[in-house]
Amino acid sequence: MADATNKLVTVIGGSGFVGRHLVRALAQRGYRIRPAMRRPDLAGHLQPLGSVGQIMPVQANVRYPDSVLAACQGADIVINLTGILSISGSQTFDAIHVSGAEASARAAKQAGANSFIQMSAIGADAGSSSTYARTKAEGEARAKALFPGAIIVRPSVIFGPEDDLFNRFAGLARIAPALPLIGGGETLFQPVFVGDVADGMSELATHHDRHAGKTFEFGGPVTMSLKQIMEFTLKTTARRRFLAPLPFGLAKMMAAVLGLLPKPLLTMDQVELLKSDNIVSEACTADGRTLEGLGISPQGIESIVPSYLYRYRKAGQFTRTTNA
Repeated sequence: MADATNKLVTVIGGSGFVGRHLVRALAQRGYRIRPAMRRPDLAGHLQPLGSVGQIMPVQANVRYPDSVLAACQGADIVINLTGILSISGSQTFDAIHVSGAEASARAAKQAGANSFIQMSAIGADAGSSSTYARTKAEGEARAKALFPGAIIVRPSVIFGPEDDLFNRFAGLARIAPALPLIGGGETLFQPVFVGDVADGMSELATHHDRHAGKTFEFGGPVTMSLKQIMEFTLKTTARRRFLAPLPFGLAKMMAAVLGLLPKPLLTMDQVELLKSDNIVSEACTADGRTLEGLGISPQGIESIVPSYLYRYRKAGQFTRTTNA
């Protein structure tokens, strides 16, 4: 087992989209893993990712700092993955991105962990018009203040079988006659595979001494516009849909209505996010603070996305791949 170790890693938010892949990557390196989550009774899907006794889910909620501290006791490394895309009840941006990051970093420090890794997002900016981006930046700042050697990881949009990117557009294309190109669909992204994000974070955990205090940005091998992402989704699902350019002003009006749904299809804050590109910075590329800099060759969407989007075709995997 590469980089085999008996060290304990607490992964806060370990049962989520990124979490399950990170748990697998850490298990393959021989770590003992303690995924911390609100409902450990629903974490049965994590157990097969390691050997018997290697993965031990525990209860924790970043809105309750004492539970986070308990989950971090005895851990050599603490990784915080918690984050939200939209507000739901007490799950607010401030509560999760800011106070949650602060509680996680403080718990790691008090528990005597040697390393703390905070997952943020490309676009985190204290001066952003987006509450999501502002709170992500504030969370980074608080984590660094409490744990000076904290490593920050900022991925671009993440894709994978359980993603909320290609799956969302494919699901929308199944029921809607048109897809909205917000802001003309010109916003740039660098979609990155969730498995590569997990490998990158496990590499940072293994060699945390050499990366302490640094900020990394993870992106895939190709930069794509929102329009190109939608076109790829339609081609992969063998569907024809009109791509309708939608100015930001109209998009915000639409988001004001859609944001009232239990699981919003679009929020006004997400419209604000789309006003800025979501790609790896030149500074991180030059400094090697990327997946490539860690020796990881990121995988493209063509080799992975079709394997889970086929279910959105009219006849599943039996549908001809020419648009219909």
